[in-house]
Amino acid sequence: MSQVWNFIDNAIEFFVVKIFHLKSDSSMMKKLQQFIKFGIVGLLNTLISYFVYVVFVILGAHYLFASLVGFFASVLNAYYWNSKYVFNFNSTEKYEKFKALLKTFVSYAGTGLLLSNILLALWVEVIHIPEIIAPLINLVITIPLNFILNKFWAYKQKIRK
Repeated sequence: MSQVWNFIDNAIEFFVVKIFHLKSDSSMMKKLQQFIKFGIVGLLNTLISYFVYVVFVILGAHYLFASLVGFFASVLNAYYWNSKYVFNFNSTEKYEKFKALLKTFVSYAGTGLLLSNILLALWVEVIHIPEIIAPLINLVITIPLNFILNKFWAYKQKIRK
């Protein structure tokens, strides 16, 4: 699977060097690659969450329960891919891994459940943006915020002396 991520890194580097004329060894390039990989993981999270939701609803579960199970599945997916390939979280301590998982859950719950729903109500009820468009506006706010929370909080590693 690391070959897939290497291919993604190389593709991002190729297009960004050609389009934005950044040097391939620049820190901006590394940050952009990381952000794009985070977005790919986020897309996968969305697909997993929706798939789990649909399966549970088809099996007769209440839609809110199905949504909750889908959310948990997507957070576990996010933790795995973000820790392994996006943020390279390589702690061997179980406590540190559990702490990162818990922080991942909190950051996704805060942005994915709480903030998204508050913004959704604001866009639809107050500003009168169509219900179909409003969640797309949320992504402009929640994706960068979630990236920052994950990068600088959930996967922040202590520097060992």
